[in-house]
Amino acid sequence: MTFSWTPHRFSGGALALDVANSVVLRFDQQRRIDRFADTAAMDTFAEAASRLCGERQSFGTLTPTAPERRPLLLALRETTDQHFRAQADGEGSDILLADLLNAIAAALRGGQRQANGFIALEAAAAHSALRLVSETHDGRLKVCPNCQWLFIDRSRNRSRSWCDMAICGNRVKASRHYRKQKEAGP
Repeated sequence: MTFSWTPHRFSGGALALDVANSVVLRFDQQRRIDRFADTAAMDTFAEAASRLCGERQSFGTLTPTAPERRPLLLALRETTDQHFRAQADGEGSDILLADLLNAIAAALRGGQRQANGFIALEAAAAHSALRLVSETHDGRLKVCPNCQWLFIDRSRNRSRSWCDMAICGNRVKASRHYRKQKEAGP
């Protein structure tokens, strides 16, 4: 099955969150999809992130994670999700932060910027996670109620509800409309 990375897949607002969001329906074991389970999709993620990620100006061109470093990217993805999901729920902990910082350090070792200016995906994701850790989010870090993806609400009044209004917002609104129509009857 071929998979393409669309702009919707980069709605987290930070590369680290987009990497964490590479698991679709994370908490539904029946329908869960790990986009990085397919190494080709993991490799094309770097190219797509270079074009579509909200932080693309910070990193420039990303290179795919080398096969021997893929476990580092996956560990970073999981600790990023755990830490920032807990933080969005108001339940952050020092243990989750320590786990994330360890994963960031491991991903940064040996993942420096190359001579041509390119940077490996795992190193860029680690820099992004480190930036997120150092920022104050003041209620801007949220979890989409539809797909459960993490995102940063950068709206002026902090009213953004969904990771992507065009996808999740429309699905929720269409579902609500369908239920109302069904309840109203013919």
